Amino acid sequence: MHHHGYLWTGPKNRFDNEALRRPPHPEPPPAGAKPELIQRYREVAEEFPTPDLPPLETAYWLIKPRSLVRATSDDAKQAASWLHERLAEYAPRFASERDRDTSRLARLASAAAERLHSCADVSYGFYLERPTYLSLAMVTCSPNHSQPELPCPVA
Repeated sequence: MHHHGYLWTGPKNRFDNEALRRPPHPEPPPAGAKPELIQRYREVAEEFPTPDLPPLETAYWLIKPRSLVRATSDDAKQAASWLHERLAEYAPRFASERDRDTSRLARLASAAAERLHSCADVSYGFYLERPTYLSLAMVTCSPNHSQPELPCPVA
């Protein structure tokens, strides 16, 4: 069991484009479906794995390109430490003063360590200077408990 860290910053309106953050339906539309529905399914099936946008379900980071993995750790505390370091790095840019509180960030890192130790994924999101958004995730791998069929990106 190990964990992979992911980080994304970008325009909030791009983050809000849920169609690009959602995996395609497991079954394609039926043969007689409207051509625009079939075309949309093909687009999503081709595009979902490649954009760097955070997926709606944290586990789906695992099917994104290997180059998006920012950290890998076999230890839950070490993985949570990477998250804490990223939180501290971006904290001065957080839009909310409450989010900048160092004791709160330490509590988030501690909670992340507990979740990762129990093989759960961790995902945090923060507004930065408007209209920018920060998404941080640490995903449990080999296997992921919520999506065990997903392959490890660095195997």
